[in-house]
Amino acid sequence: MTLALPTFAAGTITTETTMGEIRSDPRVQASGIWTYQKANDDPEPKAAETTLRDYVGESVADDCAKMINALLDRYEAGGQVTYKVYTEEEIAAQPTRNDVELYYLPAETPGGKYVIVMSGNVLNKTSNLAEGYATAWQLHERGYAVFVLRYRVFQEAKDNAPVDDLGRAVQYITAHAETFGAQPEDYALLGYSSGGHLAGIFGSEAHGYRNYGVPRPGALILGYPINDFFEYKPIYHLAMDPHTLQSRYYEWTISGCITDDYPPVFHWYGMDDYVFPLLWYPAQRPALNKALQAHHIPYEERLYKRATHGVGTGTNTDAEGWLDAAAAFWEAQTAE
Repeated sequence: MTLALPTFAAGTITTETTMGEIRSDPRVQASGIWTYQKANDDPEPKAAETTLRDYVGESVADDCAKMINALLDRYEAGGQVTYKVYTEEEIAAQPTRNDVELYYLPAETPGGKYVIVMSGNVLNKTSNLAEGYATAWQLHERGYAVFVLRYRVFQEAKDNAPVDDLGRAVQYITAHAETFGAQPEDYALLGYSSGGHLAGIFGSEAHGYRNYGVPRPGALILGYPINDFFEYKPIYHLAMDPHTLQSRYYEWTISGCITDDYPPVFHWYGMDDYVFPLLWYPAQRPALNKALQAHHIPYEERLYKRATHGVGTGTNTDAEGWLDAAAAFWEAQTAE
């Protein structure tokens, strides 16, 4: 009789591999790649028996599995895939910085552009796998070097920590561009929901890239981005920054940060999105478009009838293929 080996022993993670099997895979543990849809690595006993398909969702599971396998293949071949962006001294001074990481997959052909992917989050929950890994895989397939950024959220996000995390990530990639096989200019920031808000803030001179001494993004690619957190702002301030009266990143709007030299923007929404009606819709997409138009910023907007909040790559929705349009826009805006 032949005993069936655990999935991780077979060497390939599938959509039917359980999260417990994935997290106990020695390669996953040694490589440091993040396999949680939350800010920390609590045991998640229920998730241990949950398949990757059920954990991240049917539409993105295949791409997510491919990204994880590609990261593990690179690790097994001797390549590094997980990068801390803060120094040991900086982490010692502020331990929450230890959670900030980049997960990297190089382009097949070195020397091209790179993209940083940022998932959305709600309180302690994130979508690093469902939105982050799945999107990174599709962009890798389109020839780009890809980085998925794990940034600080919720109570770790005080003092504008997520903006600092993104700034430090771009600094790190810029300083090591040759090692990563990527050009430091004309990069794209791709963010979903609150990750889109973060990308939008970083695109501004006042609060973003200029403060970190890095090049302006070549394009911002935003999937159902939050422009204005509206009535949640005082709640966030009380939860994250109760001891300061200064404004923080979640109190800023993308539209309010747009100036005449703001980067080109590709953004899209689903008409059945259930989140924006909760955030006063006029302060969202309409306000963002108005600001882009007022400052003559090149932009492209896509609306899809059936593509609700959180669908990421849009597979099996009306938004399927939106990454092709976004990549074409990025290329057009950065063409010499």
